[in-house]
Amino acid sequence: MNQDRINGIRLQFSGALKEQWGRLTGDERAVSAGRSDRFAGRILEQRGLSSQEANRQLDDFMRRNRNWWDISRH
Repeated sequence: MNQDRINGIRLQFSGALKEQWGRLTGDERAVSAGRSDRFAGRILEQRGLSSQEANRQLDDFMRRNRNWWDISRH
């Protein structure tokens, strides 16, 4: 397992914690940031990409699908 995959797993875990904390405190920004971190971590883990490339792909996805993560719609 390469370092990028390990970092992906770590990022998913910290994103899940951030998301849970946001739900507990009612902080929608933390929930959003946690979801974003989990998604970036999943890209890192599955594809073994560098952090910069995973963030670039995530930013590209977010630009194309601006409302996919909208909390009020779930």
